[in-house]
Amino acid sequence: MASPAFSLSPSTVNPPRNSTILITGGASGIGLATALYLHTLSYNNNIVVLDRAPSPPPVSELTSSSRFLYIQSDVTSWQSQRSAFAQAASHFNHLDHIFVNAGVAEIGEQLFTDHLSPSGELAEPGRTTIDIDIRAVGDTLKLAIHHLRRKPDNPKANGSGAGRGGTIVMTASLAGYLASAGAPLYSAAKHGVVGYLRALKSDCAKVGISLSVIAPGITLTPIILGRREGQSLQAWGEDMRGRGVPINDAETVALTVGFAMGLGVKGSGSGFLIQGNRVQELEAGIARTREQWMGREMLELFRGGRGAPLFPNKL
Repeated sequence: MASPAFSLSPSTVNPPRNSTILITGGASGIGLATALYLHTLSYNNNIVVLDRAPSPPPVSELTSSSRFLYIQSDVTSWQSQRSAFAQAASHFNHLDHIFVNAGVAEIGEQLFTDHLSPSGELAEPGRTTIDIDIRAVGDTLKLAIHHLRRKPDNPKANGSGAGRGGTIVMTASLAGYLASAGAPLYSAAKHGVVGYLRALKSDCAKVGISLSVIAPGITLTPIILGRREGQSLQAWGEDMRGRGVPINDAETVALTVGFAMGLGVKGSGSGFLIQGNRVQELEAGIARTREQWMGREMLELFRGGRGAPLFPNKL
C-alpha cells in the first residue's frame, strides 16, 4: 500500500536550525532555492555552496551574509571536492547536513547516434552525464560520510569518527524510479543514486548519519530542455501545466530537502517523490509490497539468504 501524498509549506516543515549545511550545485535551480530557504534568518543556518560557476549567485541575501560561504568546485575532481569540504569544515568548524545535488540533464544522444573519430572509427561515447550524476555523487558521499560520521560501535571500523552525525540528502529523480525514454544515461545514474540509498542507509545509521533521497519530477530549473528559442522558464512551465504536465517549483523541492533533513533519524532510508508540488514517500511502500512484485517464493528465498556473509564491507 502506498504512503499518502502530502503538501509542504514553510509552516509545516521543521528544517534544521543553528546548523552548517553544505550544498553541491547550489548556484542555481534546486540548489539555490534550497540555499535561500535554509539560510532564512529565523533558522540561523550557515550555508556552504559548492558549484563550478566562477562566482556566487548574485543574490545579496546570501553574498552579504556572514553565514554564507561560496566555494568554486568541480565535483568531477576528487581533489577539488576534497579541498572544498575541508575549507567549509574549517570555516564553520563543522558540518551537519549535506545536500548532494549537483547534476546535469542528458547530454546528447549517445547510444543510437554514431559519431566518428578523426580516424573514421566509431567515437567513444560522451560520459559527462554519468561522470556528474553518479560518479561524482560517490565522491561527495565519501566526503560527507568522512566529515559527519561518529565512531560506530565496532572498534575495528576505520574512518574519521570526528563528526557529530547528521543527514545526507541526495537528489535522485522520478527517472530514478521509472526511467525516462530518451534519457538512458540520466535514468541509469539516478537509479544509481537510489541504489546508493538502499545499500548505505543501514551502515550510515550506525555512524549517526540519516540518508535519504528526493526524487523530483519535472521542475522549473535551468537544466530543462525543449524550450523554444527565447521562451522563458516560467512561460514554458505554464505551457506544460496547460497541457496537463505536473510541474514542480524549485521552492517546493527546497522545502522537501529541509523536511528530509529536519526528520533526522526518522527520515533515514526515505525516498520522497515530488510531482506537481505534491510529495510522497516511496521507499516504505516499495518495501511493504515486496511480495506483490517478487512473489512469495522469491521473497522467502531472499529473506533466507540475506544474512549470508557475502559482503565483508558491512559495518
